[in-house]
Amino acid sequence: MADATFYLRRGALSRASLLRNRSGEESFSPQSEILVTKPASQSDARVATSSAFTAKSGQESRNELAARLLTAYRTVRDETERRAAPLSPEDQLVQSMPDASPTKWHRAHVTWFWEQFLLGQHSPGYRPYHPDYAYLFNSYYVSAGPRHARAQRGHLTRPGADEVTAYRKHVDAAVAAFFDSADADTLAKLEPLIEVGLNHEQQHQELLLTDILHAFAQNPIPPAYQPGWRFPAATRTGDAWVTLMEGIHTIGHTDESFHFDNEKPAHRALVGPVKLARNLVTNTEWLAFMNDGGYTTPTLWLMDGFAAAEREEWQAPGHWRNTDGEWKIMTLGGLQPIDPSAPVSHVSYYEADAFARWSGKHLPTEMEWEVAARAGHLNDAFGIVWQWTRSSYSPYPGYRAIEGALGEYNGKFMVNQLVLRGSSLATPDNHSRITYRNFFYPHHRWQFTGLRLADYAV
Repeated sequence: MADATFYLRRGALSRASLLRNRSGEESFSPQSEILVTKPASQSDARVATSSAFTAKSGQESRNELAARLLTAYRTVRDETERRAAPLSPEDQLVQSMPDASPTKWHRAHVTWFWEQFLLGQHSPGYRPYHPDYAYLFNSYYVSAGPRHARAQRGHLTRPGADEVTAYRKHVDAAVAAFFDSADADTLAKLEPLIEVGLNHEQQHQELLLTDILHAFAQNPIPPAYQPGWRFPAATRTGDAWVTLMEGIHTIGHTDESFHFDNEKPAHRALVGPVKLARNLVTNTEWLAFMNDGGYTTPTLWLMDGFAAAEREEWQAPGHWRNTDGEWKIMTLGGLQPIDPSAPVSHVSYYEADAFARWSGKHLPTEMEWEVAARAGHLNDAFGIVWQWTRSSYSPYPGYRAIEGALGEYNGKFMVNQLVLRGSSLATPDNHSRITYRNFFYPHHRWQFTGLRLADYAV
C-alpha cells in the first residue's frame, strides 16, 4: 500500500520520571501537558509517521496544494479498492447481520460522501452520477435527506459491484478535476473537509474487513479473505504491571493536526493512582476463564451482559469454533487453530468486564489508558486489537458538535456506548493516535476488540 502519511505531526515526548517499587513493578509520574502524538508501542511505528498532508514546508503554491490533496485522496481511495480486490461480486453483496454492511455498500457510501459534501456543495455544475444513489448510500445523515434502511442494505442486488466501480471512477475523475480547477483560497478553505472525508473512508476500510470476516464466519465451509494470513503475535516485554501515580493530566487532542471533534476540547483531569497491565490479555488467559466456568457464572457478569450471553449462547469469543474438541478461530486467513500467545479478540465489553472480575481486576478508564499510552508504557497499544475501557462514550467538557450535517458524525452517538482506545490490525496506516476515541455498544464483538486489565491495588 502507498504510505498515506498525512495526518500526524511528530513532536518531542516529555520524559517521565520512573521509579521502581519493592515488587519490581514500574511506576511513573508523567509530566503534565504532554502534547505529542507518539506510538505507545514501538511495534507500531506507523502511528507516528510525519504528516505530508497537514505539515507544509514553507509557502505552498496553488498547484502544490492541489497536488498534495490529490495525492492524499488517491492514496486513500486506492486502499479501499485494494481491500475489496480479493472479493467476488457475490462476496460484496452479502450482509450477515443488521450491524454490518455489504462491501459494495461501503465502497459506494464513501463515494457518496465525496459527492454529497465536496462536489455537490462546492463544485458548480456537478451533477450526481445517479439521482437515487443519495437515498441508497446515505448512512445516518438525517440532514442530508432520507435513507435506505441499514438492515436492508444486503437486499440491494443492484447496483452491482461493477456499477459501484463505475460510480467510484466517475466521482474520482470529478474530484481530480475540482482540485485542478479550484483556486488556492477555495482549496485551503476546504482542506479540513477533505481531511474528514479521507479519515471517514479509512474508518470504512476497517469496517469493510470486519464485516466481510463476519460474513465469512457464517459459512460452514469457511473461506479465506487472504490465504496464509496469521494473527499478529503479542509483545511480552518488561514488567507485567506499570503504576501510574496520581496526578492531573491533559486529556484530549491538543494541537492542530487532524482529529475528530469528539477528541476535543482538551481538558485537565485527575488520573491515578492505578496499575495498568503492560500486556494485552491473551488466548491462553481467556481459555483459563472459559475452563473455569466464566461464561456460566452469573456473579461475574453485569445483568445485561449475562442476559446477552444466555440469549446469544456465548461460550467463547466471537468467531471461535469448537471442532472435534479443539478451539479454532475464523480469521482473515480462514479457520485456524487458536494461537495461545496471541491477544484475545472479538470479545464484547460484557465479556471483557466479566473476565476482569474473574481476574480480580477491572478495565481501565479511557483517561488512564491515554496517560499511560502517551508515556509509552503499554505494549501493543496499537495495531492488534482495540481495547475496551470502562468509560462511557460521552462528550468532553465544553464539547460542541460542528455545524451542518457533519455535526451528526459523532455527537449524536454519545449515549449507551463504551469507549475503546488504540487501534487494530484492520485499522489503516496512519489512522491511529493516542487521543482517538472509538466506540461501540457493549454487546458488539465482530470488531477486532480485546482488553488489558487495570488494578487500583496500588
